[in-house]
Amino acid sequence: VQLQASGGGSVQAGGSLRLSCHVVGANFRIYNVAWYRQAPGEQRVLVAGISSGGNTNVADSVKGRFTISRDNVRRKLYLQMNDLKPEDTGVYYCNRDLDAGPWSWGKGTLVTVSS
Repeated sequence: VQLQASGGGSVQAGGSLRLSCHVVGANFRIYNVAWYRQAPGEQRVLVAGISSGGNTNVADSVKGRFTISRDNVRRKLYLQMNDLKPEDTGVYYCNRDLDAGPWSWGKGTLVTVSS
């Protein structure tokens, strides 16, 4: 399975970005999938997840600002990030629910938010 994340960049606080992840080589529609963030010097953490049925959950730190969605036809996962804050800085990765064991992580996409 290949995970092709894109859409990161450098923005000022209060700005917005939309991340995309193309999942290649898996039956995307049957999996619960999620976005994870790894900040410099820290462990990777869950940011937002979406089930195969479309139910979503987001971390408290991004609630009201980030929205996760999926397109099963295009095999893509999205993360709309609004009102970005410096603490949102990090490399963002997509993957399936870790309870199922992760796919190979891929390169992720870097988001840098300046104050």
